[in-house]
Amino acid sequence: MKFSGTDTYVATEDLTVAVNAAVTLERPLLVKGEPGTGKTELARQVARSLGLRMIEWHVKSTTRAQQGLYEYDAVSRLRDSQLGDERVNEVRNYIRKGKLWEAFESDERVVLLIDEIDKADIEFPNDLLQELDRMEFFVYETGETIRAKHRPIVIITSNNEKELPDAFLRRCFFHYIRFPDMETMKRIVEVHHPGIKEKLLTTALTLFYEIREQPGLKKKPSTSEVLDWLKLLLAEDLAPEDLKREGGSLLPKLHGALLKNEQDVQLFERLAFMARVRR
Repeated sequence: MKFSGTDTYVATEDLTVAVNAAVTLERPLLVKGEPGTGKTELARQVARSLGLRMIEWHVKSTTRAQQGLYEYDAVSRLRDSQLGDERVNEVRNYIRKGKLWEAFESDERVVLLIDEIDKADIEFPNDLLQELDRMEFFVYETGETIRAKHRPIVIITSNNEKELPDAFLRRCFFHYIRFPDMETMKRIVEVHHPGIKEKLLTTALTLFYEIREQPGLKKKPSTSEVLDWLKLLLAEDLAPEDLKREGGSLLPKLHGALLKNEQDVQLFERLAFMARVRR
C-alpha cells in the first residue's frame, strides 16, 4: 500500500516519502504549510490513491476533543423522561458517535483527516493522545471500550497558527509542505489547466513569484489563488503581452484573485507612486 500521487495531485518526492513513512510506522502524519498548499487535498488524494474511504473531521475554534469520540445528550434524555418516552431506558439512544468512533468501527481501513488542528484550544491535541496512540477509548455511559477494527491512516493538518504540544508532536510523523518552485508549479498548473500556452504560463508565473517575494506583503498569494488567477486569464483570452504592468501601475491584471486585502493593494500602489516620483 504505497502512495505516489494521482493524476490530479502533484506530490513531490519528499511528500510521498512522508506519507508512506507514516503509513509504515502507523503514526499520524502531521502536515504543516501555508494555507492553500494542498494539505487538506492531500488526505483526499491519499484515500483516492489507496482506494480507501475517507472520514473528515474539520476542527473549529469551539471544537472539543470529546466530540471526536462521542457526545452524550443528557438534556434530550431528561426531556424524554419527563414526557414518558420509552427511549430513555436505553442510554445508547442518546449517544452521538464522533468521527474517531466512525473510523474505529469501520469494517475496512479508512483515511481519517483531522483538519486544521491548530484552530482548537491548546489542550485539544493532548486530549487525543491516548486515543490516537492506543486506537481505543472508553464510553463511560455504556461501560464499553471501542477499539479500532483496522488502524486508520490519520492525516492531521495545521496552518501553524499556534504551537502544538511536544507530547503530541512526538507521536506524529511530521512533514512541512514547502511552497512549490516554478517547475513544480508548472506541473500543478498543467493538471488543472491542461494545454495552457508555455509563454503565457511562464510570464504569469514569473509575475506571480515577483508578487510573492515583495517585501512587506501581508498575505502572500497561494497555489489555489494562482490557479484561480490563471483560470481568469484564460477566460479573458489574455496574451502574455497583456500581463505587462504598464502605465505606472504595479498591480497585475485581475489582481483581486491574488491580493486579498487592501493593505497589499495599497502597498503596490505606493510602490508605483514612488517609482513615478523618482522619474
